[in-house]
Amino acid sequence: MSDSGKEITIYDIAEKLKVSAATVSRALKDHPRVNKNTKKKIIKAAEEMGYRSNSFASNLRRKNSNIIGVIVPRLNSSFMSDVIAGIEKVVNDNNYNLIISQSLETMKKEISNARAMLNNRVDGLLVSLAYDTTSIEHFEPFIKRNIPVLFFDRIFEHEQYPQIYIDNFKAAYEVTKHLLEQGCKRIVHITGNQLRNVYAERLRGYKKALEEHQIDFDGQLVIINDLSAKEAAVAAETILQMDPLPDGIFTVNDVSAVSCIQVLKKAGIKIPEQIAVAGFNNDPAACVIEPNLTTVNYKGYEMGEVAANMLINHLANRQDLQQTHSLILRSELIVRESSKRK
Repeated sequence: MSDSGKEITIYDIAEKLKVSAATVSRALKDHPRVNKNTKKKIIKAAEEMGYRSNSFASNLRRKNSNIIGVIVPRLNSSFMSDVIAGIEKVVNDNNYNLIISQSLETMKKEISNARAMLNNRVDGLLVSLAYDTTSIEHFEPFIKRNIPVLFFDRIFEHEQYPQIYIDNFKAAYEVTKHLLEQGCKRIVHITGNQLRNVYAERLRGYKKALEEHQIDFDGQLVIINDLSAKEAAVAAETILQMDPLPDGIFTVNDVSAVSCIQVLKKAGIKIPEQIAVAGFNNDPAACVIEPNLTTVNYKGYEMGEVAANMLINHLANRQDLQQTHSLILRSELIVRESSKRK
C-alpha cells in the first residue's frame, strides 16, 4: 500500500524505475529473460513501495488457485482437529493453501460455505457433512466445473463423490458384542441423526450384535439426540427413569459417554457394575473420566492425510478419483474400566 492508501501496482514500480510494466511483471515472476541487476532493482523497489502481488487475479489467469477447501461440521472435537492437522500437513507439503469453514451442523450453513468456496475458486474440496444435510445438490456446481469434491467420515453415497470413512458397522458391532460378553442384556444406544452414514451404520452394528446373542431389539432403548454433553445429560436422566434399569450404554461419541457417566455417578450408580458404558472416537477425555472409558479408536490424523493425498494426487493427474472410489480405514476397540465387568 502507498501512503495514500492506494494499492501499489506494477505500473507504479515501472514508472519509478523507468522500465516497462512487462519487465516489472517478468522480474517479479523471476523470469530468466530479465537482466539480473534489473531484477534486483525491481524486487527492492517492490518491497520498499509495499507491492503485494494480486494472487487472486493471477489465479484467474492460471485457472488454478492452489487452494484446497475444507468444510467440517464443527472444529471443536479432538477428532476433527486431528483430521485438519493431517490435511494441513499434506496440503502444505504440496504447496497448497487451506481454507477451512464449519457448517455448525446445519445444511443451510453448509450451502453458504460451499458457495464461498466456489467464489474463492478452490481447486478441490474436502467435506464432512452436517448433521441435517438431506441433499448434496450444493456440490454439483463443483462437479460441473471439474473441481473434485471428496467426502470423509460423514459421507453421502454417490458415484461422483469419492469417500473415506471407517467401517462403522463393524466397529459398533464389536462394541455391542463386548458389552454383551460382559453380561449386559439391556443396552441403551445413544445415537445421532440417522441421515448420516456414521450413525445409521453404528445402529445396524448394534442391532446385528443383539441378534447374534438372541436379544430382541427394543426401539425404546435407542435415544437419538444432537450428541452434545448437554443432551447426553438429559438422556442419562431418562435412563435413570427406565424400569428395569438398563445394564449397558453404548453412545456414538465420547462426549455423550462422559456426560452420561457423570450424571449416573452423581445418582449413585456404580459404573461398570450396575451400568457398563462404552463410547466412540477415543477422545482425550476418555482417559480423564473415572472410570476410564471403553471406546473405538480411529486415527483422525491418518484420515486427513489420506483424504488430502487422494485429492492432490488427482489434481496432479497422478490418480483418477473414480478408480479409488471409496477407502475404508481401520479402527480398533479399546477396552477400559468403564465396561469391564468380568
